[in-house]
Amino acid sequence: MDSTREVDVVVIGAGQAGLSAAYHLRRSGFEPERDFVVLDRSPAPGGAWQFRWPSLTYGKVHGMHSLPGMELSDADPARPSSEVVGEYFAGYERAFGLRVRRPVHVRAVRDAEEDGDGTARRLLVETDAGVWSARALINATGTWDRPFWPRYPGRETFRGRQLHTARYKGPEEFAGLRVVVVGGGASGTQHLLEIAPYAAATTWVTRRPPVFREGPFDEDAGRAAVALVEERVRRGLVPRSVVSVTGLPLNEAIRQGLRDGTLDRLPMFDRITPDGVAWEDGRHVDADVILWATGFRAALGHLAPLRLREPGGGIRVEGTRAVADPRIHLVGYGPSASTIGANRAGRAAVRDIRRLLREPSPSFAVA
Repeated sequence: MDSTREVDVVVIGAGQAGLSAAYHLRRSGFEPERDFVVLDRSPAPGGAWQFRWPSLTYGKVHGMHSLPGMELSDADPARPSSEVVGEYFAGYERAFGLRVRRPVHVRAVRDAEEDGDGTARRLLVETDAGVWSARALINATGTWDRPFWPRYPGRETFRGRQLHTARYKGPEEFAGLRVVVVGGGASGTQHLLEIAPYAAATTWVTRRPPVFREGPFDEDAGRAAVALVEERVRRGLVPRSVVSVTGLPLNEAIRQGLRDGTLDRLPMFDRITPDGVAWEDGRHVDADVILWATGFRAALGHLAPLRLREPGGGIRVEGTRAVADPRIHLVGYGPSASTIGANRAGRAAVRDIRRLLREPSPSFAVA
C-alpha cells in the first residue's frame, strides 16, 4: 500500500526562516497538514537556538528580530537565549496552529516519476517518518548541523581536547587549562571573553585580521552587507556569512578585551603538534584545548539528488528561488541567514510559490 502523503508544499526546518515561511503560507490560505507540512529535525521548538550554550544569555544576542505577527517582548536579558527563544518559538507555533512535526529527519529530496498525464512533476521528500509528495519545497535547514572544521597538518596528533562551537557548553570546563580559540567571528570573541577568567592561558588565532565596527549599524550599511552576500549566491558560490562583511561590533566588552590583551590576535598557525600549535617562523604555543569557532556550512545534503549545486560549490539563487529548479526555495540561506532576512525570505518564497502553483506546468526542464 502506498503510504506517500500529498501536500502542496513541504517546509523543512522550523527555525526562524521555516516558521516565517509557515506563517505566510497560513496567511495565504494554505492549511497545515492538508496543504503544507513543516518537518523539523530538532527535538523541541527553538531551531538552532535550543542548542546554544547556557552562558549565551538573551542580553548578549545581537540583532534577534521577532517573527512576523507576534513580537518577542519583555524577555529577561539574564536568561539563557536557548530558553527565551525556545519558549517564544513554541508559543508562536501554538498561536498560529503550525503543527510542526518533530523530530523528523529528511534523508533526501528527489523527483517523482513522470505521471504521464501532463501534470507538473512532483517532489518526493523521503524521511524517517515516511514520504511526502509536494509540488514545491521551502528549505529552511540552516547550518547548525554542519559545523565547519578546517584541516590543518597534525590535527590528528594533538593529545589534548578539540571541540567546535557546536559543542561548547560554557567557560567553567576550561578552568586551569591552556586554550587556543580559532576564529574571528562573534562566537570566537564571545568564547575568549568568557573563558579568559577561568583558563590558565588563552590564545586567539584567526585567518584574517579581525575587523571591528564602530558606531551604529544603520539600514544602509545592512543593505550593503546583504548585497555582498547576495551577489555570491547569485553566482552559485558558497555563501559567506553576513557577519563576515559587517565586522564585529565594538562594544564595551570587546574594548575591555582589547585593553587587557584577551583579544590580542595571532595569525593562523601552520600546523598542530601533539602539545599545541606552531608557526613556520618557529613560534609554538602550548595548549590543552583547541576550540574551533570556525562557523558552519549550509545543511543541504538532502537536496543532492536534485543536482542543484554549481561548480562554485553553492546553489545559484535569485531571491529565494533556486535558479535550476523553481519549485525549490532556500530561506535562511546566504543573504537571508539573519533573523530579519529570514522573515523577509519566508514571505518572498510563499509569494513565488503561490505564483508557481497557479501555472499549468513547470517552467523548467528536468535533466
